[in-house]
Amino acid sequence: MSTQIDIRPHALVTGASSGIGAVFAERLAHDGYDVNIVARRRDRLEALAENLQTSHQVNVEVIVADLSKPDDLRVVEKRIAENTALELLVNNAGFGDNMAFVQLDPDKAEELINVQVLAVARLTRAALPGMIARGHGSIINVSSDLAFSGPMGSSQLPKRATYAGTKAFIVTFTQLLQSELEGTGVRVQVLCPGLVRTELHELVDMDPSRFPPQIMMKAEDLVGASLAGLKLGEVICIPALEDADLLKQLQEDERRLFETSATGKVATRYSTEK
Repeated sequence: MSTQIDIRPHALVTGASSGIGAVFAERLAHDGYDVNIVARRRDRLEALAENLQTSHQVNVEVIVADLSKPDDLRVVEKRIAENTALELLVNNAGFGDNMAFVQLDPDKAEELINVQVLAVARLTRAALPGMIARGHGSIINVSSDLAFSGPMGSSQLPKRATYAGTKAFIVTFTQLLQSELEGTGVRVQVLCPGLVRTELHELVDMDPSRFPPQIMMKAEDLVGASLAGLKLGEVICIPALEDADLLKQLQEDERRLFETSATGKVATRYSTEK
């Protein structure tokens, strides 16, 4: 008589050494996932792993990797591609710059793009074949509400051309990817937080006390909203947005802009005829 062995689902979370990533790892372990946690700081990861294993009796694997470095990125890609129980990938790794583009060191700009564009694309690509073959799985790509902040300029918000540009990539990438994955059983979500109370503010020299406390979200609430939004089938999850019709209206406006500009004719304001 054969016995069936229950295999727990696996999740992999990048940027898991603190903040949103650590809270994702905690919540998923609580929900019964074995978890792979990825970040650069071994001491933080090992402390988190010990806590999750003790509190939730799940398996936790520490993967120390700097996703801006090609060799480290390939290691994580390989681990993802080989994981036949991977149910959820959370692409959370990232950092901010809060600096005018012309003042931002080119190497730092490249590092930011590597982590928030290249790594997101490559890790997502590593996860998809297995998920599609199994007919289920989910990917959450963490962006920011700053992805929608282009029209606001830099008078009220921090200088952020590179950071917000990479986050805007994640939004469009995830939207179109969900369309491509229709019918596969695989879901993707782009999570767009606003201000979240984490140590990220200290790392980019932002004093959180500058902001009214009522606009700072707890990371636990953010993660809960993301997972609830995934069940609801939301492709774009903006946890603080009460009126979801605003997002629908934005998408309708973007669709109309695209469709009405596909004429092959130059707009009259550009006409050289007098």
